[in-house]
Amino acid sequence: MAAETPERAARMQRVTDALVAQLRRRLGGRFSSAELVELYRAGTSWCLPIAMKVAPEEPWAWDAAIVVDAAFGRYLREATDYAGGRTGAEGRAGAVA
Repeated sequence: MAAETPERAARMQRVTDALVAQLRRRLGGRFSSAELVELYRAGTSWCLPIAMKVAPEEPWAWDAAIVVDAAFGRYLREATDYAGGRTGAEGRAGAVA
């Protein structure tokens, strides 16, 4: 989205926000990264109608490679086992008690 004009980036951000809200409804409060991955693997076709509703006159804002992946990436940070990209002992060693 950073490469877009400010107006386009703002519209894409609104689409991404709506998709994150739907992810919250689908997964609830506590979820693991594996649960989010499973939802992604099950398909993201449900995202298009949401994008179309938020930006009905701007089909460029429905680009799944941008808005869907941005929404899943943002929501991943809320997973109970998210370690900022670190895995295993590396992630636990960097954790703050």
